[in-house]
Amino acid sequence: MTKPPAPKRRLPTSPFKAAATPAPKHFATSDQVTHDVYGLGRVVGVEDGVAALVDFGSEQMRILSPYVKMTKL
Repeated sequence: MTKPPAPKRRLPTSPFKAAATPAPKHFATSDQVTHDVYGLGRVVGVEDGVAALVDFGSEQMRILSPYVKMTKL
């Protein structure tokens, strides 16, 4: 059996750019958002760092963090 490869270590003094981790997204109540699956919506509730409750018109969905498919407009 083979083990999965270990993640590459990057030295802080390396001249090569390390892959940047994206900053976590933060949403507030009444923010207008778009979702790749559900479309245009408005945030009606926020659970800090856990989920956002979004009204998409025909339904309300609880979208879990890290909000990969959702962006603020």
